[in-house]
Amino acid sequence: MVSSSSAPGSALPGSSSPIAGPAPLSLCAREPRVPADRLVAEMVPPPRFDSVRFGTYLPDPNQPSQSEAVGVLEGFAAGLDGAPASGARRGFLGFGRSKAPKAPAGPRGVYLDGGYGVGKTHLLASLWHATPADPSRKAFGTFVELTNLVGALGFQQTVQTLSGHRLLCIDEFELDDPGDTVLVSTLLRRLVEAGVALAATSNTLPGKLGEGRFASADFLREIQGLSAHFRAVRIDGEDYRHRGLPEAPAPYSDEQVTRVAETAEGASLDSFPDLLDHLARVHPSRYGALTDGLTAVCLTGVRAVPDQSTALRLVVLADRLYDREIPVLASGLPFDRLFGEEMLRGGYRKKYFRAISRLTALARDAGRLVDA
Repeated sequence: MVSSSSAPGSALPGSSSPIAGPAPLSLCAREPRVPADRLVAEMVPPPRFDSVRFGTYLPDPNQPSQSEAVGVLEGFAAGLDGAPASGARRGFLGFGRSKAPKAPAGPRGVYLDGGYGVGKTHLLASLWHATPADPSRKAFGTFVELTNLVGALGFQQTVQTLSGHRLLCIDEFELDDPGDTVLVSTLLRRLVEAGVALAATSNTLPGKLGEGRFASADFLREIQGLSAHFRAVRIDGEDYRHRGLPEAPAPYSDEQVTRVAETAEGASLDSFPDLLDHLARVHPSRYGALTDGLTAVCLTGVRAVPDQSTALRLVVLADRLYDREIPVLASGLPFDRLFGEEMLRGGYRKKYFRAISRLTALARDAGRLVDA
């Protein structure tokens, strides 16, 4: 459910009288409540990745590891065909006593190791789509969404719910949060015992950022007892969102942003500082629901993010907007100046670069709204 205070014809936030005609929607007026069953039902690839397949991935010809990764993942998906019924306590390396032909032995967990913007999420979603199982028996979500599910259902209920799945895909495994890493590693160990196949991408540990690549050694060490069951698939390359594309678009004026918000159906309008304050009052598990029904997000007064906690909340919102392909039109500072130099050198550097990359892509998408 989303607050109706921003419905067409209602008063603008902070005003006491209604206005004539539809008012722009406001993220700050929304306080969504997300039931646990919705969290489970929404563990599928996000709208941006509804139609991706291995065949729609465009490998960089200068990066042979990208084509090789596609082949490995296609074989991995085919190997899950004919997997034993869920719930059987069987060995993780084999396929039990199923009579399915040509089921290869070997690791039934795969870890995609690569920098941001090389298409790991595209490939992870393609794996989900290619796995021969009913959608209700395979799950896809970010690490944050998985920890939110545990928080909503409790550990034992989460184990019971996911144990009936053939495949669990985890995007952006959070190696920079030791407590949550241990929690999810324990959860995965229980799912492994139930015969669930796993696939994951991850970020890097603080101090291990290098050139923005992920480090398979870090991932495998952090998941401890499960590491022997993962095959690391390296994917080299540059951020595809910047291949041959122009620099981040310049911000628009407050007047342009406001005019689009007032004329584009389903657009929201908020002050960027107000939005940052509001995000602190909404749990990140609800950021997806916060954007329900929006066709565009319009922000005025974009400025540098003041602190790390605020920055990390903004990263989650950027991910949800990108997943849902919601254009972002903004005035103020360009998105590549959101995070200060200290943040971009720190342990969460990779997250901030991902957010900049994704918000820049959404800002380009928003240009058509101004042109219209």
